[in-house]
Amino acid sequence: MQNETIAVHGGYNKKEGYGSMAVPIAQTTAYAFRDSEHAANLFALKELGPIYTRLTNPTTDVLEQRFAQLEGGAAAICVASGQSAIFYAIANVAEAGDNILISDKLYGGAVTLLTHTIKRFGITAKVFRSEDASDLEEQIDDKTKAIFFESLSNPQIAIADVEKIAEIGQRNGVITICDNTVASAALFNPIKWGIDVVVHSTSKYTNGQGTAIGGIIVERDGLAEFFKENSARYAHFTEPDESYHGLVYTDVPLPNFCLRIRLALLRDIGAAQSPHNSWLLLQTIETLALRVDKHSDNTLEIAKFLESHDKVKSVNYPGLESNPGYAKAQKYFKDGKASGLISFEVESYEDAKKVIDSAKLFSVVVNIGDSKSLIVHPASTTHSQMNAQELAEAGINPTTVRLSIGLENPIDLIADLNEALN
Repeated sequence: MQNETIAVHGGYNKKEGYGSMAVPIAQTTAYAFRDSEHAANLFALKELGPIYTRLTNPTTDVLEQRFAQLEGGAAAICVASGQSAIFYAIANVAEAGDNILISDKLYGGAVTLLTHTIKRFGITAKVFRSEDASDLEEQIDDKTKAIFFESLSNPQIAIADVEKIAEIGQRNGVITICDNTVASAALFNPIKWGIDVVVHSTSKYTNGQGTAIGGIIVERDGLAEFFKENSARYAHFTEPDESYHGLVYTDVPLPNFCLRIRLALLRDIGAAQSPHNSWLLLQTIETLALRVDKHSDNTLEIAKFLESHDKVKSVNYPGLESNPGYAKAQKYFKDGKASGLISFEVESYEDAKKVIDSAKLFSVVVNIGDSKSLIVHPASTTHSQMNAQELAEAGINPTTVRLSIGLENPIDLIADLNEALN
């Protein structure tokens, strides 16, 4: 099936239960077992089924199946937020003494998580240039457990060399993890380009209305074989897990990456997604392709306007033919569209503040992917935890303004920006 059809039908059989056309909300904490043997079988993985909503939930299960199909993956697991999706994806493969390689262009929250917070767990991060991956392979060593990057970065709107990163990861036996939040599953599917694991903040384009917090992790097919081939690097998948009665994950005929997150990390840390949020996301995912198409069209019109404005020094949007990422947008993204995020540079910090404070249709909000247009100053908000050197290296300036273009008529948005700039 095509993605638009999957978004409406994937993972749900409406002929089961009462035949509800809408996926029902299983708003429950726990589930009654048939008897003690049934309960024991579920915990021993002899039978599959819901045990406790921290681990599994019928509504969330539909969303997981649907999203895995959208991304071309073997399985998915929902978690409480995009940040917890990133943390779980890394914690699933790395431990004290290991290192990870992270892109030089990442969302500020991901930077602080992966360079500061996770350092307290004994995991260190090294930075590589994601747009060309020119310094990636030379930094890999026997303690490297993951390569993490964004397909379309926030707020630089830079496109990673996904194909090269995937090839380097495969050749060196290192898991590649792509944050596909900004591009969304409607425009790009990293797994189809050789990436092992995909994460999203589903709070953004998947939700599209700013009403639900969530995150999701998707794994490609065949990771069990990958872990076996690279067992020295990923021994906790191929050796007995003492916390689960000596379970060897690669012996279980289920997708291994998500299975270990569910049985170990969700079990112990518990950043589970609310069933109600899963239900909200199931409603909004049905219109994902339509919305992202409109977001992209609106953003291209606004990018062209900003590029021609005398108060704008430069525009970052790979949908523009003048942008360095244009060729990669045409290569990787559906119809060459580049989603709804854009950033631009003005003359001074004071000018940036004036634009942000003068805009009327644009709300000053740190979210992205909303149906309503949003504006923010990254250096003082989303990336404010980074020091001046880190900001400069990431290409974020005091003069950078970020826009998340919504679904309004672009004529009105352009008029609003023009007034704010003048």
